[in-house]
Amino acid sequence: MSLAITAALSYLLGSIPFGYLLVRMFRGEDVRETGSGNIGATNVSRTSPVLGVVTLALDALKGCAAVGLALAMSHADSGFGTTVGSRAAIAAFFVVIGHIFPIWLKFRGGKGVATGLGSFIILAPKAVLFVIGIFFAVVLLFRYVSLSSILAVALFPLVAWAIHDYSGNSANLAWMGAASTLIVLKHRENIRRLVSRTEPRFQLRRG
Repeated sequence: MSLAITAALSYLLGSIPFGYLLVRMFRGEDVRETGSGNIGATNVSRTSPVLGVVTLALDALKGCAAVGLALAMSHADSGFGTTVGSRAAIAAFFVVIGHIFPIWLKFRGGKGVATGLGSFIILAPKAVLFVIGIFFAVVLLFRYVSLSSILAVALFPLVAWAIHDYSGNSANLAWMGAASTLIVLKHRENIRRLVSRTEPRFQLRRG
């Protein structure tokens, strides 16, 4: 499987808008018209906590699936990764691209945190566990999911580098860093609201 096919399949997997589909099927609503207008788990949970959890799991699963598929198929190509890094890391980057810019929703998607988590946990599991701890600590202290996500994602490549959790391949680290940077940039409106102290704190609705 060529790198181009890896990128294309990963993008298409990432483009599956689980949050949008779940809210449409079970609530008859367009999640993009409520809350932040995002299709990710945080905004879905404002409509239904249960659907939010399911969205989180499915978004993470498609990240795992993209990387897992790339790893499985790479065994047939003995020369992969010699110049552009791990095929799995490339899959992780493009599955995040797909989630953020889904072709099915006119490229208006989520912010990529859960999908990035799903892909990164295969590539750098120790680093992911570390930043998950950071995420929950910040949520408990400040109740800003956006701030927690931004800090966890921004620190992820630094943690992976510090604990050498990137298979010793600098290209892997570069692809993971690129995906993390994209996710942080997708939070730019949240960053503005955090600075101006207008960012809403996270609260769950019942139902």
